[in-house]
Amino acid sequence: MSAVLSPPRARRAGLLARRAARAPRPLGRVLTGAATVFLLSSVLTFGLGAVSDANPAAAVLGETATPADIARLDHQFGLDRPLPVQYGSWLLHALGGDLGVSWFTTVPVADSIAAALPVDLSIAGLALLLAVLLGGAAGVSAALSNGGRLDRAVTAVCTLLGTLPAFVIAIGLITLVAVQFRLLPSGGYVPFSQNPGEWLRFALLPALALSLDAAAGIARQLRTSLVAELRENYATGALMRGLSWRRVLFGHALRNAAGPAVTVLGMSVPVLIGGAVVTERIFNLPGIAQLSLRAAEQHDVPVIQGTLLVTVAVVLAANLAVDALLFALNPAARRRARPAGAATGAKAVHAAGPAADLVPSATAASGGAR
Repeated sequence: MSAVLSPPRARRAGLLARRAARAPRPLGRVLTGAATVFLLSSVLTFGLGAVSDANPAAAVLGETATPADIARLDHQFGLDRPLPVQYGSWLLHALGGDLGVSWFTTVPVADSIAAALPVDLSIAGLALLLAVLLGGAAGVSAALSNGGRLDRAVTAVCTLLGTLPAFVIAIGLITLVAVQFRLLPSGGYVPFSQNPGEWLRFALLPALALSLDAAAGIARQLRTSLVAELRENYATGALMRGLSWRRVLFGHALRNAAGPAVTVLGMSVPVLIGGAVVTERIFNLPGIAQLSLRAAEQHDVPVIQGTLLVTVAVVLAANLAVDALLFALNPAARRRARPAGAATGAKAVHAAGPAADLVPSATAASGGAR
């Protein structure tokens, strides 16, 4: 093989090298960054409670609290110790699953969160599934109809959905589906473990309300990326070799185009959690957002700190899952993580995964034609 690449192969090698440079970071650095963010978030979370003027004696005993009562409760909750000692003790207990007890109910915060969090996780999980199915189908359909009526219709609908807040969509769904056609209940919740069918009936509307904005973002990103991938040389070469459109689309192009859509999916997790505050109130869901609101109204600092810390942990776990998925979808990232370093030049042709395997064959096919 000649050391000097021909201009077409040099362009392909440069394109694939740039694609490798944009690959996700190795998971080791991602884990280190997540741990750093979690530590800083724990400091801010604890600091919010520390600088507030909330006092357990005043909150529990009211105006009748005496100095002796205040001192007794401060010692009981450990508030008479220095702040660094309080933070270290709180963080160590939190990492072990002990988030303290509520000032009002004396119920362990971890137990309250364990009862409320499955509601949000089940709704968010169903919303993410709907977003992937709806957004993926819309994005692929729009890409295959590039410039056609279906493409323009999908773009218009996604633009409209991207401008509507989740609570507006939720009210519209309740009015249309629950009130007008009476197909699904307008509120309430049944645990999945109790009755999966009833859980789905109650969870479908809130999950759909949360999923449409994420589905619109996935569809837009997937459509743009897929159109670009189908114009690449490896796709043309595969078709020249006689491969079917189905195999080129689902075997190669879709995998390479999925990165931006998966990133949008990961960015949707904080949006889903933020929208849960309004959505839980609209659909009367006993989730962690309602637990946080009640704690904020009562100045129940341990519950507020516990729900914030758990929410941060859930968001970071979702981001780690997205990074792991991007890492798995991008073979160039796996090769870059090896000690040998990133592939450059002609080696980048082999570092681009299954799509790159088609490039030499496509070049050979075009050379044979000449």
